[in-house]
Amino acid sequence: MTHDARSALLSAALDAAARGWHVHPLRPGGKGSALHGERACRRTGECAGGHRKWEQRATTDPDRIRAAWTAGAFNVGIATGPSGLVVVDLDVPKEKNRKGSSDAPDGATNFLALCERAGEPWPTTYTVRTPSGGMHLYFRSPPGVDLPCTAGSVAPNVDTRAWGGNIVAAGSTTTAGAYESADDAPAVALPGWLLPLLQPAQKTAAAPAPLLIPGRATRRAEVALERETARVRMAPEGQRHHLLLTRTIVIGRFVVWGEIAQDVVEAAFGAAGEAAGLPAAECRATIHDALAYSARTCRARETA
Repeated sequence: MTHDARSALLSAALDAAARGWHVHPLRPGGKGSALHGERACRRTGECAGGHRKWEQRATTDPDRIRAAWTAGAFNVGIATGPSGLVVVDLDVPKEKNRKGSSDAPDGATNFLALCERAGEPWPTTYTVRTPSGGMHLYFRSPPGVDLPCTAGSVAPNVDTRAWGGNIVAAGSTTTAGAYESADDAPAVALPGWLLPLLQPAQKTAAAPAPLLIPGRATRRAEVALERETARVRMAPEGQRHHLLLTRTIVIGRFVVWGEIAQDVVEAAFGAAGEAAGLPAAECRATIHDALAYSARTCRARETA
């Protein structure tokens, strides 16, 4: 990239940081983090006390930002959790992008329907137009509330990025095009009607299975988990997200029934999803949504 392009990206990073948003460098022309991963970590500098992930290393410090973006023409990522942000990602269906038409409503249409159902107008807030024609709506997260990311649970083609989430900032460019500011208004507080849709579902109380040993699982739950995570791990491209969602829902019933610990399921499916090639943040959000769905819909063990 030219020196001018590098300067523009540095300005974009500084502008985001001036708003109080924690930024980190993304690969030039891409959306993945340019920071080293855990396997390549030498445990020096910021990582002297142990590997620090991109979410922990994102910063608003202008000196650190200048040092990073002087080294390369990096796109700009915003770590939404540390930035106190919830970003609503309104996608355009891939079929509509490829063919110019699709029966499936896009994220903006579905989000407008949610606004109308709540009796509220479309919120005026900081907005970024994405290369695909979608939108990122930026909101301030409620104080004292740590929200997870979601993937399609609010409405089809409507995702959210909060803790564990990364969003590509305005001024960045990928092979698909540029991320551009569509409304430079300040980010407003997350609408009250939207908050309940983003909060984790309450866990359903269930009596533990007789064979459950604390910290472990029943044999049938272990076998089922092994089988379903293997299916996710071997998922072909185009089916990875769907299989991660549906297979986690299947195992979610064992969590509800008390036959296996939720953190065991989250870790197993997270590893399987990443092995299949899905980003870690997408895995976390999808697994969270699947287990929340299981908690809401699972029948009692006696009637299943």
